[in-house]
Amino acid sequence: MEAMEAVELRAALVRLRRGSGLPVVFGGLFRDGGPRLRIAELHGAVTPALRGLVISTGSGLGGKCLALGRPCAVTDYPAARHITHEYDVPVSAEGLRSVVAVPVVVRRRVRGVLYGALRNALPLGERVLDAAVAAARDVEQALAVRDEAARLVEPPAGTEPSWEEVRQAYGELRALAPRVVDPALRARLLAVCGRLETAAGVPAAAVADVRLTPRETDVLAAVASGATNAAAGRRLGLSPETVKGYLRSAMRKLGAHTRLEAVVSARRAGLLP
Repeated sequence: MEAMEAVELRAALVRLRRGSGLPVVFGGLFRDGGPRLRIAELHGAVTPALRGLVISTGSGLGGKCLALGRPCAVTDYPAARHITHEYDVPVSAEGLRSVVAVPVVVRRRVRGVLYGALRNALPLGERVLDAAVAAARDVEQALAVRDEAARLVEPPAGTEPSWEEVRQAYGELRALAPRVVDPALRARLLAVCGRLETAAGVPAAAVADVRLTPRETDVLAAVASGATNAAAGRRLGLSPETVKGYLRSAMRKLGAHTRLEAVVSARRAGLLP
């Protein structure tokens, strides 16, 4: 799983660099719930000074970001007075001045930090902050999907989720899977969805009667979890009108006249757990 996390982190940093125009971006995640975070990915660096650097909570700009759980920035790192300066040597070696740090937070727990930096002491505008926050959200979503997949594949000993919980988890996984950058993780998530469908115990003959597209299935899964068209659209990255179109198409194939009837028919056909 660490390799998959690295892929998602790398992709998010590439998007951050493109979206913000910052010449240097880097970041790291906590590993296996441990207390230390290492800078594992760098883009635009000209020295190895930051690679592998261990960030302690509360120390430096990144450590302050980890401690507060919110974005932090400085216009001139070496002269900044509201951070500690344990990392001045590697930061100065790379020539960084203006730096922003954004936490990666999953279920209220800080899991990592993303940085963007300039080699000039200039204010970082809203565009930069928005791009950094968006990149962090991408990583958060990927980690949340990974965590949910792991939970479904290996549930805690002695626990047995209700079918409603399974259906809700299925809907969330179907909605998140298309947004996962790493193809191996995306394939595993879809395989988990397939296992949930199989667990529903519907005869294969029933499945053959109706064929839904992946997007139609995604929309129905979102609807089955109680989402409105607008909420399903936000979850799937679609407009409410596009969601409505997929829903109408699925209802027509299933011979359903209402949203609820479509969900029930899809479950009977083995298309949803």
